[in-house]
Amino acid sequence: MLDPSSSEEESEELVEEESGKEPLAPAAARLSPSRPCEGPGSGGGAGGGSGGGLQPVGRGSGAARPASPSPSVASEKEKDELERLQREEEERKRKLQLYVFVMRCIAYPFNAKQPTDMARRQQKISKQQLQTIKDRFQAFLNGETQIVADEAFINAVQSYYEVFLKSDRVARMVQSGGCSANDSREVFKKHIEKRVRSLPEIDGLSKETVLSSWMAKFDAIYRGEEDPRKQQARMTASAASELILSKEQLYEMFQNILGIKKFEHQLLYNACQLDNPDEQAAQIRRELDGRLQMAEQIAKERKFPKFVSKEMENMYIEELKSSVNLLMANLESMPVSKGGSDFKLQKLKRSHNTSIIDMGEENENQLSKSDVVLSFSLEVVIMEVQGLKSLAPNRIVYCTMEVEGGEKLQTDQAEASKPTWGTQGDFTTTHALPAVKVKLFTESTGVLALEDKELGRVVLHPTPNSPKQSEWHKMTVSKNCPDQDLKIKLAVRMDKPQNMKHSGYLWAIGKNVWKRWKKRFFVLVQVSQYTFAMCSYREKKAEPQELLQLDGYTVDYTDPQPGLEGGRAFFNAVKEGDTVIFASDDEQDRILWVQAMYRATGQSHKPVPPTQVQKLNAKGGNVPQLDAPISQFYADRAQKHGMDEFISSNPCNFDHASLFEMVQRLTLDHRLNDSYSCLGWFSPGQVFVLDEYCARNGVRGCHRHLCYLRDLLERAENGAMIDPTLLHYSFAFCASHVHGNRPDGIGTVTVDEKERFEEIKERLRLLLENQITHFRYCFPFGRPEGALKATLSLLERVLMKDIVTPVPQEEVKTVIRKCLEQAALVNYTRLSEYAKIEGKKREMYEHPVFCLASQVMDLTIQNQKDAARPSKPKPPAGPPSSPQTQTNMINHMLKGMAKQPPKNVGRLVTPAKKLEDTIRLAELVIEVLQQNEEHHAEAFAWWSDLMVEHAETFLSLFAVDMDAALEVQPPDTWDSFPLFQLLNDSLRSDYNLCNGKFHKHLQDLFAPLVVRYVDLMESSIAQSIHRGFERESWEPVKSLTSNLPNVNLPNVNLPKVPNLPVNIPLGIPQMPSFSAPSWMAAIYDSDNGSGTSEDLFWKLDALQTFIRDLHWPEEEFGKHLEQRLKLMASDMIESCVKRTRIAFEVKLQKTSRSTDFRVPQSICTMFNVMVDAKAQSTKLCSMEMGQEHQYHSKIDELIEETVKEMITLLVAKFVTILEGVLAKLSRYDEGTLFSSFLSFTVKAASKYVDVPKPGMDVADAYVTFVRHSQDVLRDKVNEEMYIERLFDQWYTSSMNVVCTWLTDRMDLQLHIYQLKTLIRIVKKTYRDFRLQGVLDSTLNSKTYETIRNRLTVEEATASVSEGGGLQGITMKDSDEEDEEDD
Repeated sequence: MLDPSSSEEESEELVEEESGKEPLAPAAARLSPSRPCEGPGSGGGAGGGSGGGLQPVGRGSGAARPASPSPSVASEKEKDELERLQREEEERKRKLQLYVFVMRCIAYPFNAKQPTDMARRQQKISKQQLQTIKDRFQAFLNGETQIVADEAFINAVQSYYEVFLKSDRVARMVQSGGCSANDSREVFKKHIEKRVRSLPEIDGLSKETVLSSWMAKFDAIYRGEEDPRKQQARMTASAASELILSKEQLYEMFQNILGIKKFEHQLLYNACQLDNPDEQAAQIRRELDGRLQMAEQIAKERKFPKFVSKEMENMYIEELKSSVNLLMANLESMPVSKGGSDFKLQKLKRSHNTSIIDMGEENENQLSKSDVVLSFSLEVVIMEVQGLKSLAPNRIVYCTMEVEGGEKLQTDQAEASKPTWGTQGDFTTTHALPAVKVKLFTESTGVLALEDKELGRVVLHPTPNSPKQSEWHKMTVSKNCPDQDLKIKLAVRMDKPQNMKHSGYLWAIGKNVWKRWKKRFFVLVQVSQYTFAMCSYREKKAEPQELLQLDGYTVDYTDPQPGLEGGRAFFNAVKEGDTVIFASDDEQDRILWVQAMYRATGQSHKPVPPTQVQKLNAKGGNVPQLDAPISQFYADRAQKHGMDEFISSNPCNFDHASLFEMVQRLTLDHRLNDSYSCLGWFSPGQVFVLDEYCARNGVRGCHRHLCYLRDLLERAENGAMIDPTLLHYSFAFCASHVHGNRPDGIGTVTVDEKERFEEIKERLRLLLENQITHFRYCFPFGRPEGALKATLSLLERVLMKDIVTPVPQEEVKTVIRKCLEQAALVNYTRLSEYAKIEGKKREMYEHPVFCLASQVMDLTIQNQKDAARPSKPKPPAGPPSSPQTQTNMINHMLKGMAKQPPKNVGRLVTPAKKLEDTIRLAELVIEVLQQNEEHHAEAFAWWSDLMVEHAETFLSLFAVDMDAALEVQPPDTWDSFPLFQLLNDSLRSDYNLCNGKFHKHLQDLFAPLVVRYVDLMESSIAQSIHRGFERESWEPVKSLTSNLPNVNLPNVNLPKVPNLPVNIPLGIPQMPSFSAPSWMAAIYDSDNGSGTSEDLFWKLDALQTFIRDLHWPEEEFGKHLEQRLKLMASDMIESCVKRTRIAFEVKLQKTSRSTDFRVPQSICTMFNVMVDAKAQSTKLCSMEMGQEHQYHSKIDELIEETVKEMITLLVAKFVTILEGVLAKLSRYDEGTLFSSFLSFTVKAASKYVDVPKPGMDVADAYVTFVRHSQDVLRDKVNEEMYIERLFDQWYTSSMNVVCTWLTDRMDLQLHIYQLKTLIRIVKKTYRDFRLQGVLDSTLNSKTYETIRNRLTVEEATASVSEGGGLQGITMKDSDEEDEEDD
């Protein structure tokens, strides 16, 4: 071990040797000869040294090994092992020495205090906790918890789980120690805010309520099944480091930091007397005095550090002295005893120009007797009295007590038979030797007695050293008192004030004071932290009789002085020109006096009691003597265990810069490994100890922050999460110091500080640029909050040449632009790797065997298609799809693969797989851009244009892979459109990226594909119309999906012509997956148009919907596409209408002209085609621009004209049938040959048989035809307006035909059969069309009135001539007739 008396040079040499080494674990602690756990041989003390104790171990280990082929190698290994153990032992010693300094800082701080305004750090999430959190959220998503949640919340949790919890960036943040529970909660809160804001408003439920409810559920999931009260208790127990720590907690913390064992701490604590504030204050005074002497020595020997300027050397000395002056002032402002009362010391009045270095001079700060003020508290407790024999048992007695010059107190009354009290009286006095008087009284029984009778008294002169327990005292009684043997039991406790350090009786003689050798009562009084006085007091006096100011004196033990009688143990206080000799009555009292005066004088020399050394040597040094104080016992015990060198070492002889560097580094390691996400910030207790250490030991602020920056940079470079604000704070301090701005009042700058600052500045710049380049991974999801913004701010500060001149913005912009360019490459590279890893989940589909099978299947399907095409001749060999051919093909490909290197396997990935991977990669790219905008855009607010450039660079890297994937796609396939839609929808919603470089590239890439797609679709639709109408059955559509073709387009060049010739072999293109149009819902529930028309309308709508959903960003091209599709739709619908019109006319021509005619379903379907065409033309052919309405208006006019023609044709058909009925009735016209023959035959036959008269079959057949046709049209045609127009025209035409027929027979009387038939036809027609909703104005037309009048007249004539031949048929309305008809 180190020799306690080692010189300053040796200590500094040791520190320099150890300062560059990292702390090692004290593995050799049990091998150290200074440890008590080594057995009897460990008591050799400090003189044994570490090398002597380690040599036997090395020899022993060497002897136990087998013979080595190379003895030199074995000896080298032993030598290396010894050196390692020696280094570990030296490291342990250094930590012990450092712990002594730290303990003193904790025990008596006078410069720093634990800060209370530091940000509270959150609990850190470990890897195990992260996995537990993942499991809890997975359990919730699997429905294994009791938490009730709606679908929206479950979706939010699912997204949070997939995006955040499963992210590798979060795992990396957890590994770096920068992820707290608060971070995960804030990310979820930010994640759901947008979701909740987008929800529709609900009456009575605010979105803030939804947010708070969701957060409560999140907390329940996050917490799991844990009891929140237990969790709070655990957090409270572990949160101690974030709170204000007690001294014991600070001791324990730094024991862990420095690797100090508990018993070592106890030895050091007791030996250093850390519980004695006077000893600690004296230690501080000695340290400060040593620092002043060191400053003088530096100035004298000119051993200055190397400064950047020669003029700083004198300034350096002044700074040293000024720092000591400040510490002295801080020490003087401290109370006398930490933790005591609020009594403050009197401050000495000093001249402003007085130097504290010269405080010991006699003409400075001389004390007067009035400066010494003492205040004592006394407790007098009267217990009982013995010896009262002359008083009657029932006589009343009591006691009084008083302190000289104070108030008088009285006890309770007691009977003489039992004179006990236990009464306590409290007094305060300024007398160092007060007189306490206690008197015993009895009540006088005489009537004229004025005072009670005093039985006895006792006068005591207590001191603070007097016994505290109760004792019996003989009372002084009067001569005529019968009870002469009175005794009283009482206790007097006198507490010493905080500024009284020691007291007792001493013999003393001096040159200027106490000039006679005499025993006096002395008190050592502390007037201020730097002023002590030795005062002698007389009884009943508040001021000292004489005093000696101890400034500049040195106390030490001395031998008995000849000629001085009185006192056994001598010691003296010596000063230049003065010596005061003291003597006590016993050795223990002398040791206590010397120790107290040693603390007061602040001397560097520590007195050693010679008598104690002699006694210890005489008895072997094993048992401490009873007359030695406890402090000496602890010091001896520490010396026994090898701790004496650490305790007695002079702090001024150590390089505290390197020691502080070591303790700060170890403290940072301890802090980063605790349970808090500290980000490099020390806890309040750690900050307090480090601040106190720096101030007390003169560690320069720049050195402290440079070391701190270096340590933080090392941790950050190794992946730890460090707060950039902390780096900014320390860097700003160092920059301000190096450039002479004096942040801590220190104006000197060493060359070493400047060089280290430049080195750290460069390291910090590289670190910041690296963090900005990896901002997505260094600050995932914008956490820690504000860290990225602080990093950019710090980079701007680092780029400054000095602390005054701001760096040009262009320079900062250039650096950030470079970082973001690299960031784009880094982000895309990692994203691609992540996509590849994700794709390996489907790796079996890319396995060579599966690829072979896929290729064989593709070839087989292709061969089957070729075989099915009649236009292509088959090859002369057998079909390729035969099993034997397929087997041979597989064998051939497997042999080929065996010859190929493994790298060629990847070429088997199909274009479809590449496109699928590209779409997945595009989704990830969009997700990255969205996360950058959500979490990082705010930090780059000042450089938003650079973030746009970063996004474009990022997308340009993706464009390379996208172009490569699209190049290998076969022609005329449309599977890549979802890729365009995905990217375009994202880009067009971003103001900065819309129509940017990548967006335009995307448009240029897909514009030809869109045009090609529209061309093929136009040709396909035109061909489907042509073929469809040729094969059209005009049956109503029952199932739309069964009629939609789904074949691939052949690779042929098609002309851009809507109507293609029939003989062109053209297939219909396979359309992408479209969403069904809104009008399609009615198709499934009712019979609409034909299959061809519905297929046409669906394709046109799907095509327009698809092109519209592309949201083409370029306005001109988008309008061109829209115009072209509208024109195409107009042409296609026009063709459909014309073909339907032709088919309608052909269909009518093929139908019957008799009353057996029934309106076919196809006729109604054709009408419905017109209905749908009109409805679809409004949507498919109209444009918002005024000049483009011609498409819609033109097709509408065509549809209206065609509908009119179809109605006219259908009505003409109905009229033809009516004319046929009327033609049958014409045979009964009067005067015709058929009529005469018929009448004659009937009359002749009626004479012989009962001949039936003509019935109403013709009329009934026509009425049935009309009613059936009306019902079919009403039920099958979907347009009410068309039905009304048809019925109006049909009724009018029918009435016109009947009226014309009657007009032609104006001069003829109608046959009874004609009359009856016409009456039934007209009446039923009128009634039926009225029921169908034909207006009265149309029903009651002039034509109808003419017909009605004629038939009424004919009816009247027939009734007269025939005599009831009408058989109840009449033009008059009657209920009987209605019932009969029904």
